[in-house]
Amino acid sequence: MALFVSVSCSSFRVPIRCSNEQRQALFNRISPVYDNLNDLLSLGQHRIWKRMAVSWSGANKGDHVLDLCCGSGDLAFLLSEKVGLQGKVIGYDFSEDQLLVASSRKDLQLKACHSIIEWLEGDALDLPFPETCFDAITVGYGLRNLVDKPKAIKEIYRVLKPGSKVSILDFNKSALPVTTSIQEWMIDNVVVPVASNYGLAKEYEYLKSSIREFLTGRELEMLALETGFSRAKHYEIGGGLMGNLVATR
Repeated sequence: MALFVSVSCSSFRVPIRCSNEQRQALFNRISPVYDNLNDLLSLGQHRIWKRMAVSWSGANKGDHVLDLCCGSGDLAFLLSEKVGLQGKVIGYDFSEDQLLVASSRKDLQLKACHSIIEWLEGDALDLPFPETCFDAITVGYGLRNLVDKPKAIKEIYRVLKPGSKVSILDFNKSALPVTTSIQEWMIDNVVVPVASNYGLAKEYEYLKSSIREFLTGRELEMLALETGFSRAKHYEIGGGLMGNLVATR
């Protein structure tokens, strides 16, 4: 099983207290090549995981939905196909260059439903939306990299309509030592060497530490329930290397 590296919102091996400007500069630097790296490192399997995440969000025709930490827009495009021309999709990220890539991809794909996507730049910890305004929310490989995960979950809860779902796809922090060993071996021997061909080895070395510092599936469930979500279930996918939290407000 190959690993997938998605870069959105805030990640990379940078000081914990680095400024947003420093983080944005790093994401802007990787934006021209990271779509190619995603396909290469996952052997295309990230597309299956993303479709699963969108399906778990419960987005339906005509819905108003948010793709938080949208990066170059994979989940936002899939969401637009779910909600159709009567719906609305907002792709939200703090990297201007990632959003430019997403917008250019929309123009190239020429699907009518992509016209309903609005790309917005901003902070995932301080969403500029009113309470209970979204029918569904997705987060792809973003929560793990946010400095304040409880605050991010509270913001998601605040803007999600009662009875609606958030679907959060990310690397799985496994409780099984064998899965952790496989994950770390793949990062050291596949991800970083491949990234080094693009001059991005240092940017991808952060993965091991970010996964170690992430929450387990059970901890994610508890965080969602403590925030106020009525139900929360974490699914292990990709042979246990990836995970998807589904929480209902």
